[in-house]
Amino acid sequence: MPARLRLRAVHSRCSAALMALAILLAGCATVPPDAGHNPRDPFERVNRHIDAFNDGFDRYFMKPVAKGYVYAVPPGIRLCISSGFSNLGEVRNAVNDLLQFKPLGAATDTGRLVVNSTMGVAGCFDIATRMGLEQRNQDFGLTLAHWGAGTGPYIVIPFLGPSDVRDAIGKVPDSYLSPIAYVSPVKDRYILYGVSFIDLRALLLDATSLVDQAALDRYQFVRDAYFQRRLSQQYEGNPPPPAEDDDSGESGPGGGAPKGPPGQPTPPDKR
Repeated sequence: MPARLRLRAVHSRCSAALMALAILLAGCATVPPDAGHNPRDPFERVNRHIDAFNDGFDRYFMKPVAKGYVYAVPPGIRLCISSGFSNLGEVRNAVNDLLQFKPLGAATDTGRLVVNSTMGVAGCFDIATRMGLEQRNQDFGLTLAHWGAGTGPYIVIPFLGPSDVRDAIGKVPDSYLSPIAYVSPVKDRYILYGVSFIDLRALLLDATSLVDQAALDRYQFVRDAYFQRRLSQQYEGNPPPPAEDDDSGESGPGGGAPKGPPGQPTPPDKR
């Protein structure tokens, strides 16, 4: 059999195996009777199945790979790799700060990029923080929120995890702001993406273990934590107080809506 045909046969078998695994893992989801009643999560039944698939993929593939990465790569090198990928994110931060009319924030992001790319040896060392240039986290989802866009329903994206409609849309323009997207040849680009995902998973090993141990309903815990985190990021650490009650019978930014529209623009600041 020619080599090309053998590769196609192997690819077909691998695809079939992955599809079977996806169906098997998705079928393991536990869906409560009242799923979908939360107005912020109308697609809960589908979301739980996707979450079950993501959890299985993480448990049987990503987590073992991340543990192997931690075991094989010395801490100093892992820190350098993490800092380097974080440094690339300053491009996204700066552009979104400009789109939100935050010139000082954009200047901070740009300063961090320049300092860490030069004095920090391509971002390996975070010299900028020591100089007082604190890291900011901005993305296009937060830019949409700044200009009044609401979160939309909660969704779980295959392989990527929790999101909402607004943030899912924001991932598209953000993908073009990553310098990795312009690396050539393409195989090197995919290698960098793979290393970045493994490195990020390794950083979250302790956090995910705590969630698995502490949460009675892991899906609900992650969903509520996601909304709370994004609300805090939208208001740069100073979110409005949660509403006492809402139509869903839940309180707080994780369950019900905060006072005012979820996508209400943040007050103008000088950062």
